[in-house]
Amino acid sequence: MRGANFTKTTRARHLGVNSTAAELRLWQRLRSRFLLGHKFVRQEPIGPYIVDFVCREQRLIVELDGGQHADSKRDEVRNKWLADRGYRTLRFWNNDVFQNSEGVWNTIATELRVETPPHPARYARRPLPASGER
Repeated sequence: MRGANFTKTTRARHLGVNSTAAELRLWQRLRSRFLLGHKFVRQEPIGPYIVDFVCREQRLIVELDGGQHADSKRDEVRNKWLADRGYRTLRFWNNDVFQNSEGVWNTIATELRVETPPHPARYARRPLPASGER
């Protein structure tokens, strides 16, 4: 059971260690509940994908893209898969983080202020039974 997750987790760790300059700069602003008190994690596996940053409580994903993502059909498929599971995705170009950082942070903050309903039942998993209830 751990085999599939172990591979994704290993890849996520590798991506975290080899972050781009833009990811590191944005992470400085998202970490430690710095942005409106919301907790973000980075390089998080979600289903078959690994997202750059995610605020789980708001189901908000922030992705930073380089030029290789311009008009990417794979990104469209990925966004749809995540949206079908209740996630909202914001995408920014790497150069936006350096040239328009305030705009990026304000856009993320605005999206965090949007009222979102609690996790819908169809997205929520049933908790595991306690050890005596199995």
